[in-house]
Amino acid sequence: MGRFLKHVGIIMDGNGRWAQIRGLPRYEGHKRGVDKVREIINAALKLDIDVLTFYAFSIENWQRPKKEVDIIMELLQNHLKKETSLFVSQGVRFKMIGNRQMIPSHILKIIEETEQKTKDCNNLIAQFAISYGGRDEILRAVKKIIENKIKPDEVNESLFASMLDTAETPEPDLIIRTSGEQRLSNFLIWQSAYSEFYFTQTLWPDFTEDEFTEAILDFQKRQRRFGKVSEFTRS
Repeated sequence: MGRFLKHVGIIMDGNGRWAQIRGLPRYEGHKRGVDKVREIINAALKLDIDVLTFYAFSIENWQRPKKEVDIIMELLQNHLKKETSLFVSQGVRFKMIGNRQMIPSHILKIIEETEQKTKDCNNLIAQFAISYGGRDEILRAVKKIIENKIKPDEVNESLFASMLDTAETPEPDLIIRTSGEQRLSNFLIWQSAYSEFYFTQTLWPDFTEDEFTEAILDFQKRQRRFGKVSEFTRS
């Protein structure tokens, strides 16, 4: 099935609500959400998808209460320590996109160690958007262009895309958002110009491999024209 698309982005929304509905502290929702990532990575491997991008922690999320941020960072740290060997055995390359300058040094060290250990894996790229914002990414790309003293007439879409965090990966064919919200929330705003979208009421901790597959099947029924006239349209 993966031959029909190369890159799926996922906005993992609803962890806090999942916990609140059950009368649990918010961190329990985040814990369950982290566990769900493994299930969807396994599903993507079965479907022969090339790239999965998880919106794990937005740049705006730094404004949340310190206790919640600390818990999320600890969960990330523990997840990477536990999963790195599995990533390697399954051929999953871990990659981070986002503003690295805002991440605590001990967390960034683990992120970069995981990237290094999995750099030669080629079955799937699991791209995690951490401390990420689409506008911030675009601003950082503009600064790179200025720092490299690139002339205005040399700037085109291809060059600009090469300055983004996602330079090594294709643009997302499909973006899935859980929990019923229908917006991008600053996720891959340059890259998603022609992405298809799949919105579900399911909260992220309840999102399953079956629904992930359903989203892929739904995508396959769509006709993508990229601004062109359909080949089936008669003149």
